[in-house]
This record gives sequence, C-alpha cells and structure tokens, in this order.
Amino acid sequence: MSYASKSVPKPGLSGLRENFSADIKSGFLVFLIAMPLCLGIAKASGYPPIAGIFTAIIGGLLVPWISNSELTIKGPAAGLIVIVLGCVDGFGFTGGEDKVADNLAYQMALAVGVVAGLVQIGLAIVRSGILSEFFPTAAVHGMLASIGIMIASKQFHAMIGNPTKEKEPLKVIEAIPEAIQHLKPEVATIGLTCLGIMIVWAMMPKKLAWIKKAPAQLIVVGMGILLGYVFAAKLDPTAYVNVPNDIRQGIAFPDFQGAFSQSHLYHALQYVLMFSLIGTLESLLSAKAVDLLDPYRRKTDYNRDLLGIGIANTLASCVGGLPMISEIVRSKANIDNGARSRFANLFHGLFLLLFVSMLPGLIKMIPNASLAAMLVFTGYRLASPHEFIHMYKVGREQLAIFVATILGVLATDLLIGVGIGIAVKAAFHIWNGAPIGSLFTPNIEITEPDSSTTLVHVKNSAVFSTWIGLRRKLLSINPNRSVILDLSETRLVDHTVMEKLHELQLDFEQKNRKLLIRGLDSHAGLSNHPHSAQRKTAG
Repeated sequence: MSYASKSVPKPGLSGLRENFSADIKSGFLVFLIAMPLCLGIAKASGYPPIAGIFTAIIGGLLVPWISNSELTIKGPAAGLIVIVLGCVDGFGFTGGEDKVADNLAYQMALAVGVVAGLVQIGLAIVRSGILSEFFPTAAVHGMLASIGIMIASKQFHAMIGNPTKEKEPLKVIEAIPEAIQHLKPEVATIGLTCLGIMIVWAMMPKKLAWIKKAPAQLIVVGMGILLGYVFAAKLDPTAYVNVPNDIRQGIAFPDFQGAFSQSHLYHALQYVLMFSLIGTLESLLSAKAVDLLDPYRRKTDYNRDLLGIGIANTLASCVGGLPMISEIVRSKANIDNGARSRFANLFHGLFLLLFVSMLPGLIKMIPNASLAAMLVFTGYRLASPHEFIHMYKVGREQLAIFVATILGVLATDLLIGVGIGIAVKAAFHIWNGAPIGSLFTPNIEITEPDSSTTLVHVKNSAVFSTWIGLRRKLLSINPNRSVILDLSETRLVDHTVMEKLHELQLDFEQKNRKLLIRGLDSHAGLSNHPHSAQRKTAG
C-alpha cells in the first residue's frame, strides 16, 4: 500500500504508540548517518568533534516538542561550516598550533551562537519565517554551491593529510596542487578510499538499490576504522577523532566578555548576523523541501519551526554545540526509512546520546581522513555540475546570476556574494523591461467579478523582490473563493516568481482551492524550462 493511500499519522504524543516502531527504526538508521557527519562537520568548523554530537542530541531531544515539522532532522549542517570556521578564525583560531588560543576562539564563537539563537527566537516571534520567500532562487543556489566549493577544497587538504593554513577560499583552491605533492600516503589512502566509496554508492544502479540500504557513511566509517588499524604504526595519534571518555568533559561555556569586547565587537556582530540570517534561510528552505517530500503532505509552521531551532541553538551554544538547522540529507534519509512523525528526530538524538556516552572508544578509532572524505563528497554535491546544467536550462540569465553569486562569495564573503547575485538579478530585470520602481513596490489591483471569484491583477512586473507582497495578497483572499491571477499587463515575470507560483498552486490544490494563472500567452519564456522567466513580447 502506498503512503498516499494511508491515513495521516496522528501527530504528537497521541500518535506515539501508533508510530513508534516506524519512528524508532528510522531514528536508528538516521543516527548511523548522522554520527560521522556530526563529528566531521564540527571538526571542519574549528570546533571539537563532540560539539557536533551535542548539537544533534539537543536538536533531536528538544525541537520535536516545539516544532510541528514532522520529518525534518535537526543538527549541524555542512552548509554552515564556512560561516562557523570564519567566526573562530576571526577570534584567533590557529588550527591546533596553539590550543589555548583555539579554546578561547571556540568559547567566543559559542557566545556568538547564543546571541544568534536569541535573534532567531525573536525572528520567530515576529513571524519572520516568510524570509525564505524573499531571496531569488539562483542566488540561493549560488550561495550553496559556493559553500560546497569551499568545503570540498578545504577538506581535500585534510583528506590527503596536508591540512592548509590558508583561509581565503581562492588561496585554498590555489594550494591544492602543492598539497598533492606533499601528501601523506597512508592518510591519503584512507581518504581517497573512503571518497571512492561515497562516489560508488551514489552511482550505484537502481537494480542494486538493496545494497544502498546500508548507509554509505556507515560503510565509510567501517572502512576508515579498518584502514586506520592497518596503518596504525605509521599514523600520528592526531590522525584520529578525539572525543572525551566522559561526554560531560566535552561541555564548554561561551565567553561573552571576550567575544563582545571592543576589539572583537564588529566581528562578533557580523557573525551574529551571518549565523542567524544564513542559518535561518538554510533551515527554512530545507523545511520547505522536506514538506514537498512528505508522503502525507503535511505542512510545517515555519515560524514555530524557527522558534524551536532558535531555542535549541541557544541551548546548544550554551554547552559547547554548533549551530543547527533542519538538515536536508538526513531528513531525506528519514523519509526514505519510513519515518511517520517528529519522534524519529527524537530517537535519532537519543541514539546519539547513548552511543557517545557508552562507546567513546569506538569513535576514537575513526580516522579524520574518512570524515574529511565525506565532507569533500558533500561539498561536491552542493556544487555539482548538475547545478550548473539545471541553471542553464532554466535560462542563461539564471546561470549568470548563479555564477556571479559563486564568484562573489569566493572573492569576498557570503553576505556580499549573495548581495552581488541579487544585484545582477536586478540588473537583468531592468534589461528585460521591468520598470525600476516595480522592483520595490508591487502594483496589484483586486476585484471580485462574481460571487465566487477574486481577480488579482498585477501590472509592470512580478519579481522576487515584490513576491512577498503578492503572496500575502493571494493568501489573504477568502478561502471559499477561487482566485484568478492576471499577469497580462506585466512586462516581466521572473523565474523566482514562476517557481513560487507553481508551489502556491500545489498548496491551493491540497486545500481544495483553485489558483488560475492567466495572461502569459502574450509573454515569451527566456528558455524552454516551464519555470523560466517570462518577458512580454512586442505588441
């Protein structure tokens, strides 16, 4: 029987018994994936490996009681590595050369994490979950791809046993050939073997899908431990993951006085903004993506979900954890493993707590190179050639925005890079005929031609920067009325609006409502993609 033909699982505690067997099974399988990723993400971020475990434990045990997001898994994410590492670097992180300085940088970054968590709570209270609707699609994908490039290039050095001290993304990439010349053979053998496993698992044909039921991350950890044992005589003790024997020894507290002192104030405030804004955006986008994958078509209250993440981030940073988001890879695995409710997230956190409390010795047998290999693959997936091809198919202007964002981030930083992507998109809109004023203020008229229909008439343009206003108008219409959106007098409807209108139509259908879009027969797409930008033709 398909999911679609089954009744929707009971939410919350009322459905705990009904969903227990499916959720605990999925929670266990997700735990197997999460454990090595949490360790690797924390280490790559300049935090102690145990910090990633703390984050996933708190995200699992706390957030399900606050958020109504049924299938998302909360925890540290590769997409935040670059931000967290940038934060500790600015506080004097040395990468292991000076342990005292590294610990101080870590504690000051925790203070930034606490304040950023409080900012997220504030954003949730003022119902800022709508933020995910503002940013243009191509710029967001460009930001994620640039993060992928930075993760893959940085972790490649660690994977072959030659970590780089370079901090600028372009210099990290430039240093790769020299790093290859001075690689450590044993470490590189472990790293490249583990990377090969990740690639083979991803390319495995569907007829061998039964093999893929064993998570690639688990296979990588097993192979890493085996090779670590084989090469033990030639590997330095620092080549292995270091976690405390007692989980309580890993607890660390934030240094607010140091982080927000006069000498560090600007840096601290900059990263409070980065943690809260980028973390919120990534989390909301992931939660939206998981909602689309939910076989029961349940909808997340994004403000409530952001509140849960903000509270959990504040608590995690108070005890030594990384920032967390709704993580898409583990959430997808959660769905694939048959989870029915948010308690799968709770069970995954519980299994992590039990494992790190009872078997820390096993974690210490994992080579760092195997974790680096997983992150190199994760970075590649974020910046896959498929992303470039997809953007080209949507439209050449979307590819230009995508590439401009990537180059902007690599050459400057995340916020400036995204700003460059948005500026390039706005320039394309003006080039394609959108009046400058229409980029800031939507021109919308609403009429009721009959007793059951509302007509929403948009003039000038419908673009990403005015989408929130248009969306609010559409959602405010009486749910008992059909809605017609007339775009015949727009000079331009951009890709972001076309894509989000498609999503909104699906939302209306699920509520047995109709959203009819008309007036685009006088427009021409900038590509053959169904969601490409639409420009009004002459006459």
